[in-house]
Amino acid sequence: MTVKSTPGQRFRDAVAAEHPLQVVGTINANHALLAKRAGFKAIYLSGGGVAAGSLGLPDLGITGLDDVLTDVRRITDVCDLPLLVDVDTGFGASAFNVARTVKSMIKFGAAAIHIEDQVGAKRCGHRPNKEIVTQQEMVDRIKAAVDARSDDSFVIMARTDALAVEGLNAALDRAAACIEAGADMIFPEAITELSMYKTFAERVRAPILANITEFGATPLYTTEELASADVSLALYPLSAFRAMNKAAENVYTALRRDGTQKNVIDTMQTRMELYDAIGYHAFEQSLDALFAQKKV
Repeated sequence: MTVKSTPGQRFRDAVAAEHPLQVVGTINANHALLAKRAGFKAIYLSGGGVAAGSLGLPDLGITGLDDVLTDVRRITDVCDLPLLVDVDTGFGASAFNVARTVKSMIKFGAAAIHIEDQVGAKRCGHRPNKEIVTQQEMVDRIKAAVDARSDDSFVIMARTDALAVEGLNAALDRAAACIEAGADMIFPEAITELSMYKTFAERVRAPILANITEFGATPLYTTEELASADVSLALYPLSAFRAMNKAAENVYTALRRDGTQKNVIDTMQTRMELYDAIGYHAFEQSLDALFAQKKV
């Protein structure tokens, strides 16, 4: 009998197989299926995406664990790609809160999390005036996360926002301390120079994630450039979400202005394309077969 690998192990395998591993943000279950069809090997759920997409709120630490778990469950229910989840600062001030977050993520099928060193009243990582906790408090968060996992393959990634607050050396020290505390990978946020990634990789000797988000502090480096800097994962957290929002805005504007959708119909996914993406016909055939049995 073949034993199915855990989500965490599939995430680790994907990191080992692709350099850098492209991890794309999927705001919902439908987008997760689209990402899989496009050939990606790992997906991501952004905390800012949950806030904006599911609740219509800014990325300011307003969302809670249950808000994120709802979207995690919906994605993992239909897509078997390993899912990296943004858990902000751990959803609570104590080690018990961090532990609950880790246990819940494993239970709901996530493959990995990243937890950051901002204060509880956090901000988007590419905005000014961020505040971070002490290095010791961040280390304690990592220790609590590592201690709480019931599956050793589940990935604990440490994100540090220290570069923008205290400078490169402080960020390097924090990253090294997090690895020593048991973190598996490092996410240095808001990197401004390609060479900085290589410096992190040389210092911590662990996989480094590059957050290639649009309209932020980090240039839009190519995968080739990132590979040259020893980056192991390239994250695109909200690329499709931004495009989806702009497309929706254009459709709403045209529909209200023109009184018809005819002028934007060619920009839409067709009914058959949607049905193909979500496996509609397979569900329908199962339903037809069930009804046929009842008629016999």
